[in-house]
Amino acid sequence: MLALSSVLATATRAAAPAFRPSSLHRRVALSAAASDHTIQSPGETNGSMSSSSVTYITAAQAAEIDAKLMGPAYGFSIDQLMELAGLSIASALQTVYPPASHRRVLVLAGPGNNGGDGLVAGRHLHHFGYDVQVCYPKRTDKAIYCGLVTQLETLGVQFVGVDHITDNALVTVYDVVIDALFGFSFSGEPRDPFDQLLEVLNPYNSPPPIVAVDIPSGWSVDEGDVSGVGMRPELLVSLTAPKKGAATFTGPHHFLGGRFVPPAIAAEFGLALPQYPGSQQCTRISGLASSGAGGGGFGFS
Repeated sequence: MLALSSVLATATRAAAPAFRPSSLHRRVALSAAASDHTIQSPGETNGSMSSSSVTYITAAQAAEIDAKLMGPAYGFSIDQLMELAGLSIASALQTVYPPASHRRVLVLAGPGNNGGDGLVAGRHLHHFGYDVQVCYPKRTDKAIYCGLVTQLETLGVQFVGVDHITDNALVTVYDVVIDALFGFSFSGEPRDPFDQLLEVLNPYNSPPPIVAVDIPSGWSVDEGDVSGVGMRPELLVSLTAPKKGAATFTGPHHFLGGRFVPPAIAAEFGLALPQYPGSQQCTRISGLASSGAGGGGFGFS
């Protein structure tokens, strides 16, 4: 789980009294690494740290960090972290795949927190000007997720079934696919219908560009694509800190969303994290600084 921060100066408020920051802007905490306030696109490298010097964490460490964040010492809630994560995913996608060229977005949402991140990202992308559709085959009756679904439905975002995904060549229907099926807590083999969804994202099915949330679904969180035949996302958005398995990602775009990480957490876990440019909600870890134009199998060795 994850995401970010916006700092409004008193002088700025006085100069522009008509501006009212949103509740999200007021809530986001500063990252320990966000000391450089140079205005810069997240698609540009800020030169503060190479990808090899960024800390990659295990699934167990990620779970421990989440537990601490949501404990009494730090006071975060699951829906707050989900909101920050979804905003960072949407921001990274918009940087690489702007709506002028990649307007049609499909969100594949799993049953857990990773799926919740995807639902939040879909809502933000709708407001960013994208035509968003969502496939959410295993819904839960938990209030947080029901609320996220309601928010999308009131915006007119269409929910589609698994058959719609498996019966169509995705590249003819969508310009980008968000893989928000499984996160760092998932283990084992994907079951129906998620195995069907992963199949259509396989490189030999020539899917549109894939944006993976935290770790590509089907990959080992700690070891990466062990099978060697998993999906090949062009954009990976790691959350909080990149996972060990993400070290094997060689696609063209790797971003980090996690600007909320308290300094004490970073110190306790020895996290070396990149700076976030300006007020951006995501930052590039590695890869190209230009938009991808190919399908889901490009950019890999």
